[in-house]
Formats: sequence, structure tokens, C-alpha cells
Amino acid sequence: MQKLNDLSMAQSTITQAQFTALAIGATAKDMGITATELYNRLKRVGLIRRLLIDCYDVLHTESINGVIWNVKDALKNWETIFSEKGGSL
Repeated sequence: MQKLNDLSMAQSTITQAQFTALAIGATAKDMGITATELYNRLKRVGLIRRLLIDCYDVLHTESINGVIWNVKDALKNWETIFSEKGGSL
């Protein structure tokens, strides 16, 4: 039974990683920047964990355009907060 649970957790982690890669790639393309640049910006303000991983259950039910909108909107808001606090959260 434990092996089945471990396998299920591993599959869930892979699925979330695939979703995260898709979301970053699609959003970067929409923004006209590289996926690496977007990844670095998201990582700097903690949105890879806070948005793409922690909110996976909600976000993965959205259309790709909905995901792109959410990522762009959250990034804009968090970068504004980040810059207002002098680069620290």
C-alpha cells in the first residue's frame, strides 16, 4: 500500500511540474520574453511556489488563457509590492 501512495505522490509531483513548465512557457511567449527570464522573475517574488504549485488545484482547471492572465496579473502585483518594499518580501 505504501508503494502505491509513493507512486501516486510521485505522479502528482510530475503533473504539477509539467503544469508549471507549461504555464511559464505559455506566459513567457504571450509576454514576448524568454521562459528563463519569466522563471527568474517569478522565482524572485516567490510565485512559483505561491501561485503555480500551491494553487495548482484551482489553476489547472483554467483555460491556458486564464492561466496566462493569472500569472501575468500576479506577477505585476507581486513585483510592485517587491519594489515598494525595497526588493524584499
